[in-house]
Amino acid sequence: MSAASTRSRTPDRLCAEAVDLARAAAEEVAAPGVVGEHAGMVTEGDRVVTHFFECKELGYRGWRWAVTVARASRAKIVTLDEAVLLPGPDALLAPEWVPWSERLRPGDMGPGDLLPTDAEDLRLEPGFSGEDGPAPNSAVSEEMAELAEAEDADVTAGPPRNLPVAPSRGSVAAVAEELGMRRARVLSRYGLHVAADRWEEAFGAKTPMAQAAPASCASCGFLTPIGGSLGQAFGACANEFSPADGRVVSLAYGCGGHSEAAVMPRPPQPAPPVIDETRVDPFPLRPARDSGSVPAVSDEDTAELGHS
Repeated sequence: MSAASTRSRTPDRLCAEAVDLARAAAEEVAAPGVVGEHAGMVTEGDRVVTHFFECKELGYRGWRWAVTVARASRAKIVTLDEAVLLPGPDALLAPEWVPWSERLRPGDMGPGDLLPTDAEDLRLEPGFSGEDGPAPNSAVSEEMAELAEAEDADVTAGPPRNLPVAPSRGSVAAVAEELGMRRARVLSRYGLHVAADRWEEAFGAKTPMAQAAPASCASCGFLTPIGGSLGQAFGACANEFSPADGRVVSLAYGCGGHSEAAVMPRPPQPAPPVIDETRVDPFPLRPARDSGSVPAVSDEDTAELGHS
């Protein structure tokens, strides 16, 4: 066991009594009127004591001014070590800083916002090639430069990467643009898997809506296929009444708006009327006497019943 560990942690008397010295040091460092009452002290070592003072600065609730004083061995004068503002046990602290790339969440972007993509983003990979080197038959390639020198021709000095302005013809980017492959980067395998997992979680077979659906989207007429390798497992919903309208859905997803879930029956169509134009139906001008619900009787028979 070392000698330092066996020393007493009892505060030095002269250092403990140097409250005024510590306060003066804190007031010199801090703004006027922000150093509060003495809030205790802590022994840092032999003849080393830290005095704490309340901080009245707005926004620093629970912070304390910490002034450390020390005394040399066999000396009777206390000297100042340092004065700093430190958080106390109940101090109001700022949250831990998180990079913006980790703070972003889906839906945070608004009109006019720009989201830069990291050059080493694992979700992307080069679209046509890793480098923009000249094609072998390009006017700026080494082979064509040697041929031009033999023919005493005039060509550009060096490949496009060494020129201040890359030529518009003969480069890999120009050829890729002619072939419709101008995108510098495309989705990598990792990017495809991340997107597939996100879509499967939102509109996949394990969602409550899909569990209660009468059938899957694979047999729905509102499913619009998408291209690429993701088209083997996903499609776009085109049913305006579906909760996934306009979203990328899994082929195993489903909802109550399935096109074949319930086919509405057609209303019954009455048979067309049949008109027989070969015969004539008689229509009397006056109804028959026996056609009513009350039989016809004479006035003498009804006189006894009080009928007029």
